[in-house]
Amino acid sequence: MSRLKRAGAEGLALVLATVIFLVPFSFMMLTAIKDDVQSADLDFAWPVNRPIVQNFVEVVQARDYVLLRAYANSMIVTVASVALIVVAAAMAAFVLQRRAGKIGTLANFLVLSGLIIPPAIVPTIWLLQAIGLFKTLPGLVLVEVAFGLAYAVLLFRAFIAAIPRELDQAAMIDGCGGFSLFFRVIFPLLRPVTITVILTSSVAIFNDFVNPLYFLPGDKNATVQVTLYNFQSQYSTQWNLLFMDIVLITIPPLLLFIFFNRKIVAGMTAGAIKG
Repeated sequence: MSRLKRAGAEGLALVLATVIFLVPFSFMMLTAIKDDVQSADLDFAWPVNRPIVQNFVEVVQARDYVLLRAYANSMIVTVASVALIVVAAAMAAFVLQRRAGKIGTLANFLVLSGLIIPPAIVPTIWLLQAIGLFKTLPGLVLVEVAFGLAYAVLLFRAFIAAIPRELDQAAMIDGCGGFSLFFRVIFPLLRPVTITVILTSSVAIFNDFVNPLYFLPGDKNATVQVTLYNFQSQYSTQWNLLFMDIVLITIPPLLLFIFFNRKIVAGMTAGAIKG
């Protein structure tokens, strides 16, 4: 009887998840392939005309091919930010896990604060202006790293807790220094959680809308999420082109999640169990 109830609950959860995710996705796809007149109805009606290629071309060519520049900017920001997050978070987590004490307690408090306290937009802009990085890709990279570091540190620390300290001692006896110990012994063991951090951070940064809007204004520096403004105005919205743009933006992270879903779950589960 308990197995039957469990199967029923799992089936209900699967149906709910399917409805929650597939209904909005199907609406987005249907609207993206409609013409401008029918798309204004914003319903689930099957498109009478399907100008798929025309909508695609208009989205790509909009505002002098800003979408292509936005893709390049988003890829640069995502790759650079994720690389810095992985290295910095892994090193910080290793030190925090291995060195307990008052300083470590304070550092843990600051890490948790990074997850709880909302970002301060205006002071961050002032700081970026002071160091000459406002409206630049390196400035946005630093912002993304700062906002994503706390989550990554917690994942890495939970995983590092399972690595025995005797391994550190054996490596140091063999002549490893601090950096050699970490990069040659510890870091290779972090592969499952590293994959998890890379994938989750990549999707979050690539899909980020708020930070590029505030810290990287201008068409030249646009990222993919900001291009959604191309088809909206105060008095009208081109819904078919807007949803076509959303489709083109959604495809890369969606494929990334589909192909690496098991690795994401495995890395997070391993860290949780070993922590």
